[in-house]
Amino acid sequence: VLFLFLVFYLVMIYSDDTGYPFPTAPPVDPFAKIRVDDCGKTKGCFRYGKPGCNAETCDYFLSYRRIGADVEFELSADTDGWVAVGFSSDKKMGGDDVMACVHDDNGRVRIQHFYNVGQWAKEIQRNPARDEEGVFENNRVTCRFKRPVYVPREETIVDLHLSWYYLFAWGPAIQGSITRHDIDSPPVSERVVSIYKYEDIFMPSAAYQTFSSPFCLLLIVALTFYLLMGTP
Repeated sequence: VLFLFLVFYLVMIYSDDTGYPFPTAPPVDPFAKIRVDDCGKTKGCFRYGKPGCNAETCDYFLSYRRIGADVEFELSADTDGWVAVGFSSDKKMGGDDVMACVHDDNGRVRIQHFYNVGQWAKEIQRNPARDEEGVFENNRVTCRFKRPVYVPREETIVDLHLSWYYLFAWGPAIQGSITRHDIDSPPVSERVVSIYKYEDIFMPSAAYQTFSSPFCLLLIVALTFYLLMGTP
């Protein structure tokens, strides 16, 4: 009887409120939403899409900020495949260091490192990313990660303390592998980007820049003048 009592006592001590002998694992912290009210203040942002869009509604969104010896990046795009940023010495694809967040068939979002060889992205096993997290919700791939500002001299990994053109791309994935980006001419930063300067830059997507270009405005004026004057 004494033995049974001791067993019962020990079970009660090491049980949680549900009566199981071992505590359950603590819940995983949910992905913290990307804040856009910090854009241009404590972090730099690029938004591509509809005017006034945010990290949950832009076709593409990227933010960056320095945290000690690291740069934290946040990416989000309207896709079920992948979203990426490339660091380039020019505005063209080729010879670029690329970080991509890829949604795989198991529902996870993984951070991968690529190097553009011409028009082809080659995955590089040496991945500078850390503190990685990502989520796929509402048909969007969203992620957050850090990578060091300074790295040992390496062709496929650039030093972020230098300024680079940023290439923005997103597209579908097949079995966790990236495929061609969604649009033929993905957006590119107008000028080189410095991680020491925080700006909030908006780039209208094709659907919202049709009537804002100088050529289109000139064409509208010409057509209006033609209609008002009439034909001979």
